[in-house]
Amino acid sequence: MQSPISRRSAIFKAATAVTAVAVTAKFSSRAAAEEVVATKLKGRINHSACKWCYKTVPLEDLCAAGKAMGLVALDLIDPKDFPVIKQHGLTVSMVNFPVIDGLGGIGKAFNRVEHHDKLAQAYEQRIKEAADNGYERVICFSGNRAGLSDEQGLENCALGLKRLMPLAEKLKVTLCMELLNSKRNHKDYQCDHVAWGVELVKRIGSERFKLLYDIYHMQIMDGDVCDTIKENNQYFGHYHTGGVPGRAEIDETQELHWPRIMQAIVDTGFKGYVAQEFIPKRADKLASLKQAIQICDV
Repeated sequence: MQSPISRRSAIFKAATAVTAVAVTAKFSSRAAAEEVVATKLKGRINHSACKWCYKTVPLEDLCAAGKAMGLVALDLIDPKDFPVIKQHGLTVSMVNFPVIDGLGGIGKAFNRVEHHDKLAQAYEQRIKEAADNGYERVICFSGNRAGLSDEQGLENCALGLKRLMPLAEKLKVTLCMELLNSKRNHKDYQCDHVAWGVELVKRIGSERFKLLYDIYHMQIMDGDVCDTIKENNQYFGHYHTGGVPGRAEIDETQELHWPRIMQAIVDTGFKGYVAQEFIPKRADKLASLKQAIQICDV
């Protein structure tokens, strides 16, 4: 006859096995499933991840698995998804850009004066939506050159963005213009070098306008990542990752040493967010995200 202790042990083991299967199915990732309790991280980096890189993962599953791995936020989130983010106890580290009549995205934005009236309308609403939900950053773009000189582009961007600064300052929301490469991914994009972006921040002259320093893009355009962060950190309000070449996993398959870069960010006293923005090439996308968080946790 089986003893009560043996019976209880058998029941416990069976229940544990069922739970493991259920969690694995929920997260669609063995690696994520094994982290039911949030990973213990060092706490010097506020980890986030860009939603668009995980298009095949339902948002609820991304939130649950990401939080278990140590994410505190998700990036580039539209207002319609705010409730799901809040439900899972996460925040939005960067609110996504608004679009109005085809304007507001990467190619057509603030470097054209004729776009300013509509962009002001769209961004005023988006800034209010961010503030109403307790979020502090909204992304923006320069637009493509399309024959426009860099000096004229600076002048036009400053003119359009200054219109938004009184509201941004009042509601304590920071607009962050993303630095993108124009060599491989976004041909003709104007805000494609740190020097141009820094000059724009200086011309606007508000604590509520910063740059989104995308390390993937700026490694392609400028390189010299650690010293650039050290020398220009006061102009950077947010960071994105991404493996070079190919924006793949940030591991030994690419050319940057991420622990050193993260240490450079920490050394500046940065208290904002670092968002993973690589495109997972492996089948287990959540395992790639977990690895990236661990690599960047210095």
